Amino acid sequence: MHLHILGICGTFMGGIAAIAREAGHRVTGCDAGVYPPMSDQLRALGIDLIEGFDRSQLDLSPDIWVIGNVVSRGNPLMEAILDARQPYVSGPQWLAQTVLAGRWVLGVAGTHGKTTTASLLTFILQACGREPGYLIGGVPVDFPFSARLSSPDAPFVIEADEYDTAFFDKRSKFVHYRPMTAILNNLEFDHADIFADLAAIETQFHHLVRTVPGRGRLVINAAEPALKRVLARGVWSECVEFDSPSGWHEARVVESPDATEFDVMRGDELIGRCRLPLAGRHNRANAIAAIAAAEHAGVAPIEAIAALAGFGGVKRRMEVRGRVAGVTVIDDFAHHPSAIATTVAGLRARLAPGERILAVLEPRSNTMKLGAMKALLPDSLADADLSFCYAGGLGWDATEALAPLGARASVHLDLDELVASVVAQARSGDRILVMSNGGFGGIHGRLLDALGRREGGSGA
Repeated sequence: MHLHILGICGTFMGGIAAIAREAGHRVTGCDAGVYPPMSDQLRALGIDLIEGFDRSQLDLSPDIWVIGNVVSRGNPLMEAILDARQPYVSGPQWLAQTVLAGRWVLGVAGTHGKTTTASLLTFILQACGREPGYLIGGVPVDFPFSARLSSPDAPFVIEADEYDTAFFDKRSKFVHYRPMTAILNNLEFDHADIFADLAAIETQFHHLVRTVPGRGRLVINAAEPALKRVLARGVWSECVEFDSPSGWHEARVVESPDATEFDVMRGDELIGRCRLPLAGRHNRANAIAAIAAAEHAGVAPIEAIAALAGFGGVKRRMEVRGRVAGVTVIDDFAHHPSAIATTVAGLRARLAPGERILAVLEPRSNTMKLGAMKALLPDSLADADLSFCYAGGLGWDATEALAPLGARASVHLDLDELVASVVAQARSGDRILVMSNGGFGGIHGRLLDALGRREGGSGA
């Protein structure tokens, strides 16, 4: 079967392309700006990519058009498909019907932490011999691609996103997946471009809960009030709580520059001592949720704990991009104020006294561009020593929004000017923490190059 995928370079649709190719289908695709890293992964799999959405692609005559949610009415290729009455399907629906049906699906949902938690869970299952299939909205260091089909009887881990499915299906993607095991990690207001308020997102999570079988398991963050409201609307499956003294939780935490060690508890029972190469309380909670989910799929918790010592992490999640003259440049995907705050706090926990965090932020998500979260930004950056905000393309006044930080924050409309300002302030021992859900104009390389020029040498 020939599939042509519209919006193929997003991590989700690119993952579908990789899975379809592994299943033996002929796969082609197009996107507006065919870009790496996904374009590199897809070409390595032998998938032909086309720049743009020209209606001439109709001549490819695929058996089915698979539509990503970046495509809307008015897209020239989509209009041609509709006019020609060609068969089409959304990415989530194709995945559900073709790949997930009949499999033990483990879905990871939540406003934050989906990629990291899904990667942790996939790594546990792989290390413990389960050879899972997976589709993760990022690039796990421990796997060559962000998606894998695996065998039909193997478990399948999927990042269960609440964003809408397609222009013709406004339900959240995750209602298609019908997980046997579902992690509900947290729930805050986000995606202001498609949800009116938090209550609207809670309704979608309620729909997800309705799809979990009676013999399924919900792994719930007990500290989240919004999730409590979701469960109050009805629950028909086993519920296992984490971040709760009566459920799964952490104890005796020891942070070091390279790893975190902590006890994994279930109520008063000590399950084991976990060593995790990730910083921050949120990542310890992510790991505990993954352990509880893996248990439901047949992995003993003590085996899962032992496996996590070998976890390599996820690209763009506290990823060190380079060091120059004692200054470390770190890349992170954080873009929601809560994620920014937990990322900064996690880094702070590993620093010695006197070591500084220089936070560099691009408010790039649709929600941030709309200004829906601007009032929360000062508090989210409060634990950084200095903050630098790139305000290009914003429809609101970032200088006014960050005014509560006083001289510790600066706002820049020009990327070169921002880089120069950061480099002028940086000193040995500093961590430059770059946070964006996009490429940020290649700022990581620019910072490292500028630091190298300042020191009269290359990076070290």
